[in-house]
Amino acid sequence: MLKAAKQSVLRVLRGCGAFQAIKDSAWRTNRLLILCFHGIAQEDEHLWRPGLYMPPGLFQQRLEMLKRGDYNVLPLSDALGRVRSGDLPPRSVVLTFDDGGVDFYRVAFPLIKTYGFPATVYQTTYYSDHQGPVFNLMLSYLLWKRRGTILQRGRELGLPETMDLTTEQSRAEIVVKLVLQAEDQGLTGMQKHDLTIRLARLLDIDYDELHQKRLLQLMNRREIEELAGRGIDFQLHTHRHRTPIHEVLFRREIRDNRASLAKSGVNAVHFCYPSGVHRGEYLAWLEAEGVVSATTCDAGMVTSNSNPLLLPRFVDTSDRTPIDFEAWLTGVGSLLAFRTAAHAVPPPAAGRASHAAVAD
Repeated sequence: MLKAAKQSVLRVLRGCGAFQAIKDSAWRTNRLLILCFHGIAQEDEHLWRPGLYMPPGLFQQRLEMLKRGDYNVLPLSDALGRVRSGDLPPRSVVLTFDDGGVDFYRVAFPLIKTYGFPATVYQTTYYSDHQGPVFNLMLSYLLWKRRGTILQRGRELGLPETMDLTTEQSRAEIVVKLVLQAEDQGLTGMQKHDLTIRLARLLDIDYDELHQKRLLQLMNRREIEELAGRGIDFQLHTHRHRTPIHEVLFRREIRDNRASLAKSGVNAVHFCYPSGVHRGEYLAWLEAEGVVSATTCDAGMVTSNSNPLLLPRFVDTSDRTPIDFEAWLTGVGSLLAFRTAAHAVPPPAAGRASHAAVAD
């Protein structure tokens, strides 16, 4: 109901010329929109995780909107420098991709190249150095492939005998149990891979076919080096896609990530928080590691007042409608998001602490 109402409001605003007015305004010129994408599906990944993957056709529609809307798609470093100097061109946008899956190499990059746009990939590197599917994602994907069924023989994997695959929640609970079990047993990457194979056999799924297609795998070192040579900007996303709360472990993630990328000739100084998780103490640790910018998954646009280590982005997914995407490109989405956040702040009269709403 709320989503339908929002879509109606956006259509009214576009119809009355608000989209175009804000898009061409000095307000929008002083703001940078950093777009965040994750995966572009090679097969049916967008049906399994629409919040993580989008079909190639939808991604191409996004690129076409950027072209037809005359948006200035800038390299990340250049864009951030121009934010600081107050020298942004009108309608500035940056394309970023989290994780660095094989799908970027095979699907996203050819489309981006067609449009001539620059892009940044925040590359996590453990599964680049140790080729194989991302453990927890492949577990989830395999169970989704057998959705709607109830299977026995769960004890073969250390699970309850009955495996309920009829709901997303029940499948997620199985994934959590398997991941925790692997951690408790201290399984190596190879042993986790063996567990994945055992699950596929139990589900009667041809794992060899999935593995050969490299579904849910990350780009390897050769592919990173190739795309870096063809203009793709690779940056930091931690080595193991995690953000420990202890300084030594957190900084190790940055160093291992940077060292792995360096083997492909990449000198990385920009960072993206995995899953958007950030804490105040991370900022000093990033500075100590020579990181000059860090992006979040917090919705907003970047201005000269933005903290360079807490930069907002707009996370695009298969669930976003074309008018949602257009609203954020023009700046209308950011304005509405700010107003909603401001209205959600409880007034001091309510007896609770008041928080100042800060504009992006």
